[in-house]
Amino acid sequence: MTHQTTMEKQRIAPAGLTGTSVARIPLRTQLARMPLRLAVAVLLVIEVVPLVWLLLSSLKQEREFSGRPVWSLPDGLYWRNYEKAFTVGNMGVYLKNSIIATFPALAAILLLSVAAAFGLEVMRWRGRNGVLLLFLAGIMIPLQMVLLPLFTAYFKLHLIDNLLSLIITYTAFGLPLSIFLMAGYYRLVPRDVIEAAAIDGAGLFRTFVQITVPMVRNAILTIGLVQFFFIWNDLLLSLTFIGDDDLRTVQTGLLNFVGQYGQRQWGPTFASVCIAVFPTLAIYLLLNQRVMKGLTAGSLKG
Repeated sequence: MTHQTTMEKQRIAPAGLTGTSVARIPLRTQLARMPLRLAVAVLLVIEVVPLVWLLLSSLKQEREFSGRPVWSLPDGLYWRNYEKAFTVGNMGVYLKNSIIATFPALAAILLLSVAAAFGLEVMRWRGRNGVLLLFLAGIMIPLQMVLLPLFTAYFKLHLIDNLLSLIITYTAFGLPLSIFLMAGYYRLVPRDVIEAAAIDGAGLFRTFVQITVPMVRNAILTIGLVQFFFIWNDLLLSLTFIGDDDLRTVQTGLLNFVGQYGQRQWGPTFASVCIAVFPTLAIYLLLNQRVMKGLTAGSLKG
């Protein structure tokens, strides 16, 4: 009787809940999973090892770069490379300029795209589909095609060597994609909630701010992170519109530093690259889960 009850429990218990479930996985299943596990391991090595090598190289002294293998460990933690990156490499100024150019543009993109998507998807008015198509047409315009006209216009407006030119351009080129994505997220907002808010006496502005915006906050975070990486890593626009070294952003400043000192000061060069790379990587790792939720929600409906 006891043996029969035990067999019934084993049949009823879901796979993976018993203590010996790992040992009971068929050999064929384990072999079928091996390619996937191997692929994940290879991708992990490809992604992580260069970052570890970059960090270790930024802590080496100059004498350690000559006569030793590239993958050799540093003799000690030579933090003065980072000090040189800020003094000789001027990375502090470049970071400040990137922050000044990035966050106002990012705030404008998010504010305008969320409001525009609300007007295009939630509100009902004649011609809204045509306006949405007009915004979508902006995605099709290559940046290189308008670079010369933009430079001419900014030159006549005395905006060359001015961070305002970058803020305006980042905002203009970030809006079409952001509005398109936000419109897709607003399609997921239940119309019953909006109608209930209207019945309760909520005005259009209150419905927008207090009801719909909290419901798409993961989408806002996702779009904000995508646009942040695009703006922060921009090289073409900054090279075109900014020539003054005191106004360079991180990417153009790093390019200038490598061109001047890269062959003579490897340690500070690697330290400068770490300063440019690791903060953005940390931001992504901190917000990764919420970004994945936002991407998943946006893919449920089109």
